[in-house]
Amino acid sequence: MQITCLIENTSNDTALSPEHGLSLYIEANGKKILFDMGQTDSYIKNAKKIGIDLSTVDTAILSHGHYDHGGGMGAFLKTNTKARIYLSQYAFLPHYNSEVKYIGLDCSLKNNDRLNYTNDVCKLSDGFTLYSCNQNTRKHRVSTVGMTEERDGMLCPDEFLHEQYLLIEENGKRVVISGCSHKGILDIVSWFRPDVLIGGFHFSKFPLDEKLTEYARLLNTYDTVYYTCHCTGTEQYRFMKPHIRSLNYLSTGDSITI
Repeated sequence: MQITCLIENTSNDTALSPEHGLSLYIEANGKKILFDMGQTDSYIKNAKKIGIDLSTVDTAILSHGHYDHGGGMGAFLKTNTKARIYLSQYAFLPHYNSEVKYIGLDCSLKNNDRLNYTNDVCKLSDGFTLYSCNQNTRKHRVSTVGMTEERDGMLCPDEFLHEQYLLIEENGKRVVISGCSHKGILDIVSWFRPDVLIGGFHFSKFPLDEKLTEYARLLNTYDTVYYTCHCTGTEQYRFMKPHIRSLNYLSTGDSITI
């Protein structure tokens, strides 16, 4: 299994553009998967520079309905003419940040015939399953930092029903991919107990204090290798690293083999 970060907030390669967003290219179980599509088409340009042909992707997945993960969806539909995109049935609800700025998706794509809307569990193919975990108990909720969504004409705190996670099973390994872990990274790792977890932890606005230390210590109690990025925050990553025996940062252009 090989996973390449096509775009996230940082880049160690000056030839590759970083962006506040996320896009991962996955090769596993004989399939080519695109997980999230960044904020713009920059991830497509980076893929070309790396030598990855996104026109050959078999399936695309949107982790949740925010612009920094799905802003490049339209560009992908033009680049790839065959892959279906799997996203939550709630992904196109209007989403806003704490300043009531729209941070959702391009609604003109909502009725595109290559979009597949998921509910709770969606088996894509052997070794690939999507989970919303919307019915699961959340013991470690994290702050929504003022994010809201519009329901029945009213702005309500976002419960992130539109967020979903990809479980990959190959060669006896369980790998979970999470875009931003809005439902709470501690709950997500407890639900799946994966060998490897990749994604943002949504800690970038957390102060570097005892609470974040405690989160790190709790993450360390699981026999999981973590690759984090994007909304975790680089300062928060460096702060937590001494407390987690296997915490790594995945930057634009980085590739890992599992």
